[in-house]
Amino acid sequence: MSNATVTSVASHSRRNPFLAAMIERRYLTLPGSAKETIHCVINIQASGLDHTPGDSLGVFARNPEALVDPIIAQLQFRADSPVASPSGATISFRQALIEHVVLNRANRKIMFALADRVPQGEQRNRLMELVDNSELLSDYLHTRDYLDVLREFDEVTFGTPDEFLAQLSPIPPRLYSIASVPAAHQGEVHLCVAVVRYETHGRSKAGLCSGFLSDVVSLGKREIPVFIQESRNFRLPADSRRDIIMCGPGTGIAPFRAFLEQRSLARATGRNWLFFGEQHHATDFLYGEELLAWHHSGVLHRLDLAFSRDQAQKIYVQHRMREHGKEIWEWLQNGAYFYVCGDARRMARDVHQTLLDIARTAGGLTAEAADEYVNVTLMKAEKRYLRDVY
Repeated sequence: MSNATVTSVASHSRRNPFLAAMIERRYLTLPGSAKETIHCVINIQASGLDHTPGDSLGVFARNPEALVDPIIAQLQFRADSPVASPSGATISFRQALIEHVVLNRANRKIMFALADRVPQGEQRNRLMELVDNSELLSDYLHTRDYLDVLREFDEVTFGTPDEFLAQLSPIPPRLYSIASVPAAHQGEVHLCVAVVRYETHGRSKAGLCSGFLSDVVSLGKREIPVFIQESRNFRLPADSRRDIIMCGPGTGIAPFRAFLEQRSLARATGRNWLFFGEQHHATDFLYGEELLAWHHSGVLHRLDLAFSRDQAQKIYVQHRMREHGKEIWEWLQNGAYFYVCGDARRMARDVHQTLLDIARTAGGLTAEAADEYVNVTLMKAEKRYLRDVY
């Protein structure tokens, strides 16, 4: 391979993403589930992108035409009006709305821009009430996209498409934990995606990136800008003889599917213990067949499940941890690594508190000593407590 080719291939990054194709998309949740979780296979062959278990795939979403076109109509601009792209190139107004700016969540800037342009009257009074009250404005914006706002304040006009675009925020990449390893799926990246759907103000809506991957992307078409986001710390132990404990409810299972693939391929002698949780066993056991197969073969030495809605009293992963606190403590004392992936606000916080409780009850430590052990020894000094939370 020539040096020029190497430079070109290696240049794919957040600033210069690779245009990838989705080659498979299937449901992980079954009919009857309250959730919609999908498995996506992204083809990154010939991209030069490499990844290691623990890394994430950055995805730049596009806005759906079903949102873009009504916004153009509401603004009464021509879809093919020329505007400047972020790179300075001339593109159409419609292309700019599809590819470059967030439309599904209105920002504060647009509200002040509307207030500057609205004529005297009821709409101006309403706008001023919002922009003069930060808390009220936050509540207002929380459930509205730009179409909602433009329709409500339809007396406002913008002079040019560029003037409107200047109020909007650029589309940020969405990072998804990679659920596969290159050795098992050459030229592919697997993702576990929770599709966000909701209804507000009389319209059905979807999350920007999850809706893009679920509803907008066509199979086999290179239309997904992606890059690899390397993890600094969320890595398997360098010593494959080390035991690992993984806590990954919901889509937090993603990196642990990759961990188990890697440990299986490497014939790691360290034991693997997984805590997985979701709502219902019958409809929400993500990658259930694979996990059970790994458990049956011995790759997954322990598998503890928490399906919160299958009984009257809700059971979560932290409850399963408490049930096996003594064994978790023994594994940790023998050098095991502890991993958490998923929701930062609730699950990760509760799991962290449960670890502290286990250090006190199973380890016999005082509250101060338990805090020192979990927050300093495990997390910082020995780096055996690793989190990928969002």
